[in-house]
Amino acid sequence: MNPISTVSASASVNQMATFFLAPNYVLGSSSDYGHTLQFRSNNNSRSGELFHRKWHGSRGGISVSRGFRVLCQFKTEEKQIRRHSPFLERVLLDDSDASESDKWKAVPDIWRSSAAKYGDLVALVDPYHDPPSSITYKQLEQEILDFAEGMRVVGVKPDEKIALFADNSCRWLVADQGIMATGAINVVRGSRSSVEELLQIYNHSDSVALAVDSPELFNRISEEFCSKAMKFIVLLWGEKSSLKNEGNVPIFDYKEILDLGRESRKSLLDSDDKQQSDTYEVIKSDDVATLVYTSGTSGNPKGVMLTHRNLLHQIKNLWDAVPCVGGDKFLSMLPPWHCYERACEYFAFTCGVEQFYTSVRKMKDDLRKYQPTYIISVPLVYESLYSGIQKQISSASTVRKLIALTFIRISMAYMEFKRIYEGKYLTRNPKQSSYLVSVADWLWARIIAAFLWPLHVLGKKLVYSKIQSAIGISKAGISGGGCLPSHVDKFFEAIDMKLLNGYGLTETSPVVASRRLNFNVIGSVGLPIRHTEFKVVDSETGEVLSPGLSGILKVRGPQVMKGYYKNPGTTKKALDDDGWLDTGDIGWIAPHHSIGRSRCCGGVVVLEGRAKDTIVLLTGENVEPVEIEEAALRSSLIQQIVVIGQDQRRLGAIVVPNKEEALLAAKKLAAVDAADASGLSNDRLTSLVYEELRKWTSGCSFQIGPIIIADEPFTIDSGLMTPTMKIRRDRVVAQYKEQIDNLFK
Repeated sequence: MNPISTVSASASVNQMATFFLAPNYVLGSSSDYGHTLQFRSNNNSRSGELFHRKWHGSRGGISVSRGFRVLCQFKTEEKQIRRHSPFLERVLLDDSDASESDKWKAVPDIWRSSAAKYGDLVALVDPYHDPPSSITYKQLEQEILDFAEGMRVVGVKPDEKIALFADNSCRWLVADQGIMATGAINVVRGSRSSVEELLQIYNHSDSVALAVDSPELFNRISEEFCSKAMKFIVLLWGEKSSLKNEGNVPIFDYKEILDLGRESRKSLLDSDDKQQSDTYEVIKSDDVATLVYTSGTSGNPKGVMLTHRNLLHQIKNLWDAVPCVGGDKFLSMLPPWHCYERACEYFAFTCGVEQFYTSVRKMKDDLRKYQPTYIISVPLVYESLYSGIQKQISSASTVRKLIALTFIRISMAYMEFKRIYEGKYLTRNPKQSSYLVSVADWLWARIIAAFLWPLHVLGKKLVYSKIQSAIGISKAGISGGGCLPSHVDKFFEAIDMKLLNGYGLTETSPVVASRRLNFNVIGSVGLPIRHTEFKVVDSETGEVLSPGLSGILKVRGPQVMKGYYKNPGTTKKALDDDGWLDTGDIGWIAPHHSIGRSRCCGGVVVLEGRAKDTIVLLTGENVEPVEIEEAALRSSLIQQIVVIGQDQRRLGAIVVPNKEEALLAAKKLAAVDAADASGLSNDRLTSLVYEELRKWTSGCSFQIGPIIIADEPFTIDSGLMTPTMKIRRDRVVAQYKEQIDNLFK
């Protein structure tokens, strides 16, 4: 007989009995006394079912069905370590007298507080999964507790890594928090990632088990994953009968995990010696809660280690940026592994909000249907809303179109003057105007704004109210994960819809700065959130720069990551001994003025672009341009290339062509006269280079869109290359700024 696995139950004594049941290869173990015996049948490795039987009687005594033979052996086994969230599962320690200061040492602790405060309020509405779900705060707490205990039953141990590859849903949240509550570490990614990327993340993270979104995702990755050493697989949605399982890995569906956990919790709560049977440990705030990978499949993966303390800082301090209250409605559409969505969800549930799950395809309909108080999303969503509004205005009758556009222009002018007299007109000039000039400036802005105000109010009544009703956001849209385009920002300001821009990185859990409802400085990413420090340093000397001067942004605070998993070298480069994280972003901090049009802007953070190579698209996707550039440079027609696209919908490129090679290629194609060396037009050159780009970069994760042909090479003398012959991306982008702006229009 070759047993494949065992499931052990904690015992009140060290001596354990292990049973091997043949011929069906059922395995189980128990102590001498009346504890639950758990048997796993290998007869159906797909289901991996657990069968529970009570064993009462003397040592070695057990009643089994006919056809099974029992082989019994004894061994000495150490107590199992049981790690748990100190506040969420405090009842297990009979520690009901803990003070308020003992709350929330781990992220799952928040659910006990929320259940006590908002118990019967609806927490989650998930209408598009089968079955559709509506869950109250009390029910959500119980599901998380049951899932956590179910994971312990099937063998999850503290500090083990569990891969959670799934999209946004109520079950994702339960799985995420259930895994965390066991003291294990979840490794998150979405279902749209490639098989290679998911496999790389699974391997690099040392994951031992997998929770997967659906049968479709599992079947797509099963061939590569079923050969891995894996304890078990949990299917969150769908039927196990739809799965392809070539190996002997036990598979449990979501309901089975809940059932196992519920029964085990009942046994624990009924037991008189629960603290004697296991060694109880609490999760510490500095324990790693999750691994979030920031890189794609190219290069070395970077697994950001976020602790419970990191995420709890967000939960406790995001209220300043998003002042939500019980009963507010949130519309959730970002992938949950995106740190921005994740931290904001955790925070929102401590305030008693009702969250509705949607998708990009259904978002516009759901905005009208649910009329959310807030929506948290990336800039691309707000740009899509903006484009939709512009399209509707353009398709209206000539008179309606003229009225709408006239009112919008008036309101934009009104808001411009309003910012001046309110002291929210952003400037980087450290020198403030004289008192007389400031008074005159304020008075002039006040007069013009007063003249425009009635027209702005009329525009709200005739035009903007209809737009706001169609959009459906009653308080504010929160933008993060990339820079908000200025024209989109100013448009929503003009129609009186609050749009708050924020800033953060996966490495900072993620939020480090945000605009506020009562302090919304257009053009900035707002003030640092509580307990967060910023400084701007020179990229070459490291010298701290004065307000208003551009440099590398560095940030320090309780939300800064523990480091990159298994990558101390990269951690040391990003995080210094004093706790300052190099964000890789270029920006500046607004100077403080006591008077004048910028008197209320002091201390806000302004982003200018990326100093790092990574490009962040409007979708929130991170692109590593080196892979694309290296592939492109294999072409003899391309001499130098800089991939661009920061805060755009798609990538572009600035290309220095090898004109001699391009001319030869054109002659071969009979595009120019063989005797005419100057016959290659700019359009033809652009077309040739673009075809080469498509050819050589077709295997890359992202493709190049529009391109700019540079007239002159990037050189050290021109300042576009370093002395070590590296292209200065920021300077190239700055030099071609006007052409880049036109390229992406």
